[in-house]
Amino acid sequence: MSASELRFFASSDGELAYRDTGGTGLPIVLLHAGFLDHTMWDEHVPAFARQFRVIAPDARGHGRSANASRPFRQADDLAELLHHLGTGPAVLVGISMGAMIAVGTALEHPDLVRALVISGGGTDEREFTEPWTKQAQAAQFQALAAGDIEAWHDASDAWAHGPERPRDAVRPEIYTRLRRMRRRTISKHTPGEPDHSIPVANLRARAAQIAVPVLALNGAQDAPELRAMAESIARTAPRGRTAVIDDAAHFPNFDHPEEYTRIVADFLHSLNQ
Repeated sequence: MSASELRFFASSDGELAYRDTGGTGLPIVLLHAGFLDHTMWDEHVPAFARQFRVIAPDARGHGRSANASRPFRQADDLAELLHHLGTGPAVLVGISMGAMIAVGTALEHPDLVRALVISGGGTDEREFTEPWTKQAQAAQFQALAAGDIEAWHDASDAWAHGPERPRDAVRPEIYTRLRRMRRRTISKHTPGEPDHSIPVANLRARAAQIAVPVLALNGAQDAPELRAMAESIARTAPRGRTAVIDDAAHFPNFDHPEEYTRIVADFLHSLNQ
């Protein structure tokens, strides 16, 4: 899809950007990771659009969407978008931050959600305990605090290859795309500005309340704590299941886009069986 197909709607706090392929198929919403934007799904939108209605928003403060001027929840923004489009219930497909938004929306706006596909996240833990994950997170925070954007990019790249793979296990063009998206988002913000985002609380503890089917689809080489977040939701939700993509880390859709698309599409088709 071209940039000309990007649309906007006037939310309660500024314009939010999204893509929408339209049509009458089952609606699926592709939710990007933190600091990225809807273009992380560029390969997947046309593939899914052959069978489904695909919606790919930029979360508030990311990509082309407005920054927040007051406290907000990403789950409420997504609900506002789906009401604006008059669609739902939708399947929410999220990676990392997108997984957390998906789970929060399923808990706070269950009438809008048909199923969940989550990868590398889904709970609201903010501090890690495993050494590699703690180090990766600390390196990002330290670089941002120092205003060293290149060091921040270097630290952020670590999530793409994970703790067990070398950096060159990931195709160079993936790092290029990740940095391009991060630059678009980080350029929207200034050092020291307030963080107005409020997470939906107690996601892991409330997972048993999720009545819709859940698929935790992790990269086998993602950090164990991140894999465990998605798996804990799927194992606690009454209708959850898990799947793994080998030789993939925090962004399995980048590492193996065709396999990722196939597994998600198979799950979507199973919803009516």
